[in-house]
Amino acid sequence: MMTEKNINVDYLARVEGEGALRIHIKDDQVTDVQLNIFEPPRFFEAFLHGRSFDEVVDITARICGICPVAYQMSAAHALEKALGVTPPPGVRELRRLLYCGEWIESHALHVYMLHAPDYLGYESAISMAANPELLPVVQRALRMKKVGNALMTVIGGREIHPVSVCVGGFYGAPRLSALKALLPELKWGMGAAIDTVRWATTLDYPEFEVDYEFVSLSHPDEYPFNEGAILSSTGLTVPVEDYDQHYIEEHVAHSNALHSRRVETGSIYLVGPLARFNLNFDRLSPTVQGLAQEIDLELPVRNPFCSLIVRSLEMVQAFEEAIQLIEDYQEPHPSRAELPNPIPAGEGVHATEAPRGLLFHRYKVDENGLITFARIVPPTAQNLPRIEGDLWEYVPGVVGLPLEDATLRCEQLVRCYDPCISCATHFLKLDIVRE
Repeated sequence: MMTEKNINVDYLARVEGEGALRIHIKDDQVTDVQLNIFEPPRFFEAFLHGRSFDEVVDITARICGICPVAYQMSAAHALEKALGVTPPPGVRELRRLLYCGEWIESHALHVYMLHAPDYLGYESAISMAANPELLPVVQRALRMKKVGNALMTVIGGREIHPVSVCVGGFYGAPRLSALKALLPELKWGMGAAIDTVRWATTLDYPEFEVDYEFVSLSHPDEYPFNEGAILSSTGLTVPVEDYDQHYIEEHVAHSNALHSRRVETGSIYLVGPLARFNLNFDRLSPTVQGLAQEIDLELPVRNPFCSLIVRSLEMVQAFEEAIQLIEDYQEPHPSRAELPNPIPAGEGVHATEAPRGLLFHRYKVDENGLITFARIVPPTAQNLPRIEGDLWEYVPGVVGLPLEDATLRCEQLVRCYDPCISCATHFLKLDIVRE
């Protein structure tokens, strides 16, 4: 007798934005998986048209309240290429330090507030905090996130949508004394991040591995933040300027978000912490590499659930690098490059590594300094088809579980990716209709 079952997740919980999950099973076989992004399109690329190039950095920061620096960095670098601008000495290091702050606050938020409740049996970090045994864990998370926010405030002027970043550098650079005042908390944070790695290994992760194609930036001398070529685990290495020749976005009927694929093969791929970690392990600090060996983390890491551990390791990297950058800091004079006058027409392309993965920007500027073309490819758009691909493989193993367990497992897998749809606070509701 043929049986059909629909799993409907109306609202995904603990993700940034509004999305739903639809799964259809027929005779215990998955026949359809759709990650439905029903949040309305926001048209940032369209309303950048006709705006002055020097507005772009501030406008694109509003795309995300969790990772505004990523959008600012990608935009600033791309527009500097379009205008032929080279930032003054010291700006590169200061930008990398600002990115450290964003990685710290974003990873701390995800690891503890959005993902850890799944493994500890709580619906939220608030309910975790009600348990006296877990209250110190939540307090540690909040303090770590606060350290990242403080770093962004000192450099960027505020912790959300920083205002100091501009094409050519920064409107103003922080004083050494202001940065050094952060060192005690950053050093505490590094110890807390190391403790987080060890704590993360105590959680019970489902056994599930995927044969991913990993894609991330790769730099010969450093763990990728702001610069590098695009590297794939298939062996493809291309400059960021050639991104459009190898990766394409397409519309799908069930989502307001575009989906990305490889041009040559039509295959889906993975960006984000797992991709960065596996492709750039030898560029991590000796401290982080030693921690990975201490916890017996074998490469390549192909279990998406273990991305929580990898994010924790990346936090150690960000804390350690932030400390070193501050100890070596020399205030740039000037803090920004002089822009050409008149403004030349040009095109610029750049990509950076947002906490969630590769973030691509392309702009065209006319001789009046106005934007005539803008293209932005966020990490989540690239990962959405990969999330659906994971669910195709994962769901058959959980459909026989009780309703509450099946709900948790499906949502938990989606949350491994920390999808940045935008901020949302809804809780997941799952219905299974049996025929």
